[in-house]
Parts: sequence; C-alpha cells; structure tokens
Amino acid sequence: MGEFTPLDVTCVNTIRTLAMDAVQKANSGHPGAPMGLAPVAYTLWNRFLTYDPANPLWPNRDRFVLSNGHASMLLYSLIHLTGIKNIDEHGKVLDEPSLPLEQLKHFRQLGSKTPGHPEHEYTAGVETTTGPLGQGIGNAVGMAIAQKWMAGYYGRPGFESLFDHHVYVICGDGCMMEGVASEAASLAGHLKLGNLTLIYDDNTITIDGHTDLAFSEDVAARYTAYGWNILRVNDGNDLDGMQKAIAAAKACTDKPTLIVQKTVIGYGAPHKQNTHGAHGEPLGPDEIKLAKKFFGWPEDAQFLVPEGVYDNFKNGIGKRGGDAAAAWKKLYAEYKTKFPEQAAQLEAIETRGLPAGWEKSVPVYPADPKGLASRESSGQVLNALAKAIPWIVGGAADLNPSTKTFMKGEGTFTATTPAGRNIHFGVREHGMGAIMNGMGVSGLRAYGSGFLIFSDYGRPSIRLAAIMNLPVMYVFTHDSIGVGEDGPTHQPIEQVMSLRAIPGVIMLRPCDANEVAEAYKVAVQSKHNPIVFAMTRQALPTLDRTKYAPASGLAKGGYSLNDVAKPDVILIGTGSEVSLCIEAGEKLAAEGIKARVVSLPSWELFEKQSQEYRDSVLPPSITARVCVEMGGAFGWERYAGLTGAIIGMRSFGASAPLKDLLPHFGFTVAAVVAAAKKQAGK
Repeated sequence: MGEFTPLDVTCVNTIRTLAMDAVQKANSGHPGAPMGLAPVAYTLWNRFLTYDPANPLWPNRDRFVLSNGHASMLLYSLIHLTGIKNIDEHGKVLDEPSLPLEQLKHFRQLGSKTPGHPEHEYTAGVETTTGPLGQGIGNAVGMAIAQKWMAGYYGRPGFESLFDHHVYVICGDGCMMEGVASEAASLAGHLKLGNLTLIYDDNTITIDGHTDLAFSEDVAARYTAYGWNILRVNDGNDLDGMQKAIAAAKACTDKPTLIVQKTVIGYGAPHKQNTHGAHGEPLGPDEIKLAKKFFGWPEDAQFLVPEGVYDNFKNGIGKRGGDAAAAWKKLYAEYKTKFPEQAAQLEAIETRGLPAGWEKSVPVYPADPKGLASRESSGQVLNALAKAIPWIVGGAADLNPSTKTFMKGEGTFTATTPAGRNIHFGVREHGMGAIMNGMGVSGLRAYGSGFLIFSDYGRPSIRLAAIMNLPVMYVFTHDSIGVGEDGPTHQPIEQVMSLRAIPGVIMLRPCDANEVAEAYKVAVQSKHNPIVFAMTRQALPTLDRTKYAPASGLAKGGYSLNDVAKPDVILIGTGSEVSLCIEAGEKLAAEGIKARVVSLPSWELFEKQSQEYRDSVLPPSITARVCVEMGGAFGWERYAGLTGAIIGMRSFGASAPLKDLLPHFGFTVAAVVAAAKKQAGK
C-alpha cells in the first residue's frame, strides 16, 4: 500500500483540528477521542475501506460503525473530507455533499446534519445510530451476519464477490464495559464471523477518570475466550503498525478480529491529553492553540483543510471505492441476467419492498370456540410468510419451543451453513435486539422473540430501532398473568404500556388467530416502524367472523366487533380479554343492555386514523365505558375517560394456575358485566 507521507500526517491532523474546532464552537461535545483515534480512522478509511463516496448506498460497500458515538466529530470529519454524497428522504443520491464544511460549523445545533451522536437515515455516511455505548458493536455483528447470509443465500458460482464486504467498528472502553457488547461479541465468536473487525480504542479514560477506578480486566483475554483473533498496536500514532494490523485482520477469515489500539485521549493538547478533561467538554481556546502549535498548525486558523487533503482522500477511498462500485455494477448486471428472480428479491430488499402475491400465503382461520394460543397461530403465520418472503431472518433468545418462531425447513444460520434463516441468539435478549438492528439497516426483515417480561432486557435496542425507523419485528409471548404458575417474576404487568410509550413503535396484541394473521400483514408492510407483538400462552377462541366484524379491522388499530347502534356501554379489550368482553356483552344483551364490543389491538394504529373514524368506533357521547386488559391499568384513561371503568392490574401477579388467577385479579365475565352495568346506570 506504500509508505505514509507528510500529507498523510496532515490529513490525520486535519481530522483532529476539525474535531477540536467544532466542539469548541458548539461549546459542547467530546474532542478527546477523535484526537486520539484520528490516525487509525484515517488509515482505515483511506487505505482499506471499500466505500464509494459518490454512491453511499452501494449494497456491497464496507460498513463502518462508530460504536463510541460520542466521538461523532471523528465520523463527521471523515464524511466531509471524503466527499460522501447526500441522500434524500426517498433514498436518491444527490449531487451535493452530505456534510459541507458549514455543517461541521453547526455541530450539535438545531436542524444541523451533525447531531451530538450519529443518526442513521439523518446523515448520509452514517450506517447506524450510536451513542448508547456497546450498541454499535451489536449492530456491527448484525451487519456481519447479514453479509454472510446474503452471500450464502444469494451467492452463485462465479458471483462470490457480489456480497463480500467487511464490517469495521471503532469502540471505546465504555463499550467494552457494557453487557450488550459482550453478548454480541460472544455470539460473533461462536459464529466465526471473519468479516468483522473491532478496533478497541484502549485509552484508559472515561468521564469519571482513569478506567482503573472500575475496570481492570484483560479485555483481550476475554475476547480470546469468545473465539476472536487478537492483534495489538501499542502506539496511537504508528500508521504503519495500524496498516499491518488492519491488513492482518482482513486476512483472518475464520474468526472475528479485535485490534487493541492504544491511544492517548486528547493527543496533542499539552494540559488535557490523557485526562478525563479531554473527554466530554471543549478544550478551551488556549489549549486548542497549544495543540495546534504542537501539530504545526496555524494557531488561529478555524476549520482549516490544507491544500492536498481533499485530493488525497479522492485518490484513496474515492478511487478505490469508485472502481469497486463500478466493477460490482457490471457483475450485478450479469447476475441479474442469469438469476432474475433472485435479483428482483435483492432489489426488494434494498427498497423494503415485498414480492408480488405475498399476501396469498397468509392463512385464514375458521371459527373455533377452543381456538389456539396466539403464540401458536403466530408461529403458523410466520412460517407461511417465510415461504413467500425469503429475507425474513431471525430467531429467539433460546425460547423457540415456547415462542414458536422457528421457521421449519429453512435451516439454521451457522459458520458452515450461512444460508440458514433461523438464528439461535442464545440467552442474550439485549444482544439480540442490537444484532437485529444491524440486520435491519442491512435490509433484512429481521425478527427476534422471547417472553414479553424480558423485553425489559432488550428495551434500549427497541428504542434505537424506533429512532432509526427500522421495521424489525419482536414476537413476544407469555404476555400477561396468563403465564400462570411461573409467578410475578415472569408475568408482564407494565411491559405492554411501557412499549406503547416508545415513539414510533407499533404494539400489536391480537385477540384471535385471524387478528394474528392481520397483525403480520401490518408488520411485513411496515417500512419505518418497529413492530412488537404480544402473544398469549393460553388458547384464545377463534371468533366467528360471520357474526363479528372482519379481522381486517386490525389494520386500523381498533374496530367494533358487533354492530350495536347507540350502545348503553362500550366494552374495550385487547388480546385475550376481547373474548371476555364478547361474552360479557352477550350476557348484557340478554338483560336488555346494549353493549358495543371494541377490539383495540394497536393504540398506535388507531391514533393514526381520522377523527371521524375514531369517533365512529368510540363515540365521544358514550362515556359509559369499560376497558379490560391483563396488564397495567396506567394509561387506559385515554379511552376509558375520566368516568370510565378500567379492569387491569394494579399490582404484580402471583404464582398459581390461570383458572385461579383470573377470579383473584378480577378478570371474569361477572366482573366485566358488573362494571358495565354500573357504567350504564342499570
């Protein structure tokens, strides 16, 4: 690759000074990590990264993830210097830079493209949203899995280089302390993801001070135990050593590689380097001048990009990436001619589209008083859709037999069978979510499953999926005190409501098998929203849809099951409690009390409907209402109103058979009838 020159050093120092200047101008941010990491980031981007700045959506580009997202000015400086093109909201590459220099000058300001932490789909060149430490490592593992799967499933003889990109991550000490990173790294080692390189910024400084305050383990030994290849570079300015280490990492194809890169945080700032004072605050004008003097920089220059820097990046990453993208385009044209069906699927993946006729695969269920647990019908619908949509890929956190999410006949993703579509995530809920997000940004329709109670373990990843507008799917089962004998540790109470509280998440709690089918239709058509299913352990009657409204009403979030004009009372339920409301409604009707029964499987979808539609389902003039859900009562005032009744949980559950729990906590027909009569004044 050639020797490093003074111009290379100038490029490194340009990254450093841009970071210092932007943080100082914003009076907010983290200058130290970009200053220490500039040499390795420069070496990676300009000597190795196969990325075409003119086409940042090229499918076979290498992926770069900045897991320590607080060092965002490192990434923004690189995006600016390499000239990555902008992308509009429709995914069209524009003939304008993603980050002109003016955007760096507006770092961390309202409306700028340089927010405090990198945001996916907001700034072209940012592959995933990072900031919560460790998440980027999990995302990168998901990206590496996606690459392996795409190559395994769509690769053909002669087209091995169609999907052969590499995933690079830079992370810090904080990432290494977070459990989500450990979960993901453990699975990456098990899966032998040789397309993944993690560069660990071992600068031994965090916000509190030196890492020896709380962190003394041998990280390399831990990763060795995970099954990773370990390399070391002991000098943060050793460009040649970094180049050799990255080359060796890429050459190691049978396991992921960890490069332990020693750096000095705030390198060049004489009074703040190697201290926590360089971590999360501006260096100050005087310290910046001294640092610039150390780098041989004009001390009063602001946002200076010296002559030759832009051209150096253009002749490095620009030419390498442009040539590779052009060769790939030619190869893909040949592939499309020989394998048109597979090419059509790849293009659907890129646009989050669906194959023609997919909806015909969705089963329709006949009325059945005994019915099925919604986890059972969920598994059936998922398997049916899997046949129609080959890029549905996912698995469970060691709970496939319980969540029913194993895709039959689709194989298991392993190091030797990368075309398998079932992933065994192990008991790693948080890691599973972070990995799903990495698969999602790669275009796959990723899903993960577990017990609803353990959604708490993965909640940060669910929230990030919502921030990134990723249509990943969570199939959570055992959704209420219906879990029974496992008791309060396993019985969700506040989980459904807390997930509803995440902006952008669509929560779906279907009441029978046909609502499950309709829920999956909503899920696979989602392009911008994470989907969270809440499925039962216990059987639910399959409603007679000749007697009650079609389950297609689920797409609107809520609908009237029975045609009752001018009702005396409205009974509103979700999931397993809808059948309870139906039975109560029939008893009320026998007593001359008109009860409308509303299934409300998704608050989020219902709130998207017109006011006219919502008022037709829940007329404002009818204030006699009973809301029934075997979860926390908190929040149901939205639909019950100030005077309505809420039958819900106001405590944790208990360990007992379901038949004993239901009357104990008031989930009986008699209780609903009594509440309805009181509401109706009867």
